[in-house]
Amino acid sequence: MECLAGVLEDLGEGELAQCLPWRDKPSQMPDGTPPDRLGLVYAIAFQLLNLVEEHAAAEIRSQRERRDGAGTERGLWAHQLGRLRAAGLSPGQIAEGWSHVEVEPVLTAHPTEAKRQAVLEQHRILLGLLARRNADGAVDPAFRGELCAALERLWRTGEILLQKPAVEDERRNMLHYLSDVFPSVVPVLDARLRQAWAGIGGDPARLDVPTALPRLAFGTWVGGDRDGHPGVTAGVTRDTLEGLRAGAVGMLRRELASLAARLPLADWMQEAPPRLRGLVERGVAAVGEDRARPILAQSQGEPWRQAVQLMAARLPDEGGRSPAARPYSRAAELADDLAELAGSLEDIGAVRLVRNDVAPVRRIVDLFGFHLARLDIRQNSAFHVRALAQLMAAAGLDGAQLEDWSEVERQRFLERELRSPRPFLHPSGSAGPEADAVVECHRVLAGHLAAHGPDGIGSLIVSMTRRVSDLLVVYVLAREAGLLRRVGGRMICLLPVVPLLETEADLQEGPDIVLAFLEFPVTRTSLEHHAREAGRPGVLRQQVMVGYSDSTKDAGILASQWALQKAQARLAAVGRQAGVAIRFFHGRGGTISRGAGPTHRFLDALPPGALDGSVRLTEQGETIAQKYANPATAAYHLELLLAGVTGASLLHGRAETGENPATPLVERLADASMAAYRSLLATAGFLDFHRQATPMDALENARIGSRPTRRTGQATLADLRAIPWVFSWTQSRYYLTGWYGVGTALEAVGEDGVAELRGHLATCPFLRYVFTNVETSLASSDLDLMREYAGLVVDPEVRERIWLRVEAEWRRTHRGLDLLFGRRFEEHRPRLARTLALRVGPLRLLHRQQVALLRRWRQLRDEQPEAADALLPEVLLSVNAIASGLRTTG
Repeated sequence: MECLAGVLEDLGEGELAQCLPWRDKPSQMPDGTPPDRLGLVYAIAFQLLNLVEEHAAAEIRSQRERRDGAGTERGLWAHQLGRLRAAGLSPGQIAEGWSHVEVEPVLTAHPTEAKRQAVLEQHRILLGLLARRNADGAVDPAFRGELCAALERLWRTGEILLQKPAVEDERRNMLHYLSDVFPSVVPVLDARLRQAWAGIGGDPARLDVPTALPRLAFGTWVGGDRDGHPGVTAGVTRDTLEGLRAGAVGMLRRELASLAARLPLADWMQEAPPRLRGLVERGVAAVGEDRARPILAQSQGEPWRQAVQLMAARLPDEGGRSPAARPYSRAAELADDLAELAGSLEDIGAVRLVRNDVAPVRRIVDLFGFHLARLDIRQNSAFHVRALAQLMAAAGLDGAQLEDWSEVERQRFLERELRSPRPFLHPSGSAGPEADAVVECHRVLAGHLAAHGPDGIGSLIVSMTRRVSDLLVVYVLAREAGLLRRVGGRMICLLPVVPLLETEADLQEGPDIVLAFLEFPVTRTSLEHHAREAGRPGVLRQQVMVGYSDSTKDAGILASQWALQKAQARLAAVGRQAGVAIRFFHGRGGTISRGAGPTHRFLDALPPGALDGSVRLTEQGETIAQKYANPATAAYHLELLLAGVTGASLLHGRAETGENPATPLVERLADASMAAYRSLLATAGFLDFHRQATPMDALENARIGSRPTRRTGQATLADLRAIPWVFSWTQSRYYLTGWYGVGTALEAVGEDGVAELRGHLATCPFLRYVFTNVETSLASSDLDLMREYAGLVVDPEVRERIWLRVEAEWRRTHRGLDLLFGRRFEEHRPRLARTLALRVGPLRLLHRQQVALLRRWRQLRDEQPEAADALLPEVLLSVNAIASGLRTTG
């Protein structure tokens, strides 16, 4: 803060410098009208606070581990392996269990990142400076100079997005994490696993084979998620697949260059073993004599280095071509050569070099391949139905009323169609906008599959899956591009089709939908095909995505969490009934209302039997930078995932899957909570209250994501995406979506019910997780500010009617949670209370400024549209500043 104050003073912004919080001298808060650009300087101040807290947390974890032992950090490898040993598992059983673990974070570009990419780049520089700071905390003049320069760049960069980012911008940011951050973190993760493994007496040799370690993979939706996003075209998907492949090749080229530099072993010091000579000879033949000659000459007498340089020469270039005679076509070929290289070092006794130098590169090749991440393709079920109706019409069939057909009629038609491999449409034909969009996308996928195999493509995800036919429709659409074909006399789909269950009703119906889908012949044969491709024949696995955002928007936080819990337990049971493992894909957002919460506690809270080692989870919007911009923080969060899934999976395998004794009570709580929440939404004038008591209308003008805020542009709550819904309530400090209805539920079960619930909190991780998260949401709200935002509602009758309901529920929920936990929030969660308290004063000033800006902007919008447009950037800046202070958007 002192450096930032100095920069501002040098730039003639002394008044702003005096307003800065958290300095050695108290800040001078302005009386009356705040100075221009106060929002900008506070946004930067909050961002710096967030960076320092993040850096401090990593340092404190490191100090605590050194002082008290690695097992003191909950959720990390040492803690999880200790839990498993305490539960009676031997090191051998643990190693066997983690060999089946595959954790796949999926990076999405959901519009919850309010900061410009240029600002994020400056944050990375600042994090690097914090990491370099002297251990004793002293700040020398050179460091201060670099810090001041970085802060001046941050100030001059500005804060708000000048225009909505394009998918290309989001893709560039995503590639940074996939090609630059995550590969550099993998060796740190493996080293920490080795350390924890040694701590429980594990055999080090069990960790020498990369494929025996817990598997970390990555997915992405950037360039593939087209649900209500007209900007994601077939061309964008093609460019994304090519960009992922180019990013992987560039990253591997760097890894191989670094490995070659570490292996200058001279053949006069140790004779090259036969397998190394064979590796070099095969490399020369594959590269071609002319290209190999300078490589051999450059590293003459260093055969290990020659072997690695020849491997690098066989990589395709970033454009997909290679001057090598026989370039690598699959990452598995490079992996085989690296295994030979490791064997040649073992032949001369250089085991240490194998473990320290070659093994990390083999691991990176195994995890990232030639694709970096799997690209999912997501589309809405209603869009698919319109696409099929257009194809039917183009083929001379009557599909005009397809949306109105009964489920029986739809399934009968689809089953008949799926007996034939012939498409509806000639490859050069056009059937309509939706049909053309789907078919062109599928043709891009088919072309990539034919050229490079399936490694870089994930699944065809059907959002708003409401019935079995929503999934079967995708098979028929896939047929148009050759993704559905006859193999060995049976129809298979080359890509997995995945239901996304989002609303409370869909989660209830989901298990029956999935069971019927698994019994469908094409599904079964396709799962068998995918199992063979993955090298696990006979181990059938069906992915099912569950949505946290829309279920909360639909039913409220408590009913949503309980519906998700029940659905997962039933889906896992359905899978066992069908002989298929269910791989859950958790669509978690960055806020509690959208599924966020401490990773290890989230995993422990999953229902017994619902976690078999293989899991996918979304990482959305601002959470990507918060978790992964700092390498130390990235390693921490990935370790939480890997260790947490390993621990929870193995403990799930030993847990009872019978009836939870808390179920009757939780059913009552969920029903009462949902009734209260839906009653509020149904109150006359509620949508007007929401739109006026929050900055919802400003958010519709914000440029924080390439995707529209509404799926189809209708001004209804159903059409509004969950992200702006949550974002708007967060900005106005209601946090309503994270607690509303819980107070009514606790009051409905009475003091005896609350006492019973308190007893279950000690034994039920799910209940502890949910109610702790609700408490966090409520603690983040601010009743005084809520009241000020409610004052923006024009109609006094609507304002009072709805505000009184909200205020009463807020107080009711406070009383209920205090009774449930036995202490006030500040007493039993002092660290979070301090984090929130640090932000109170500056945030209140920003909120009051935003209320005044919204009132003025809305008035100008009706009377002087041009003046309103001129004021809009200041309104959006207030949105960004508050988001920085709260560390969250939607």
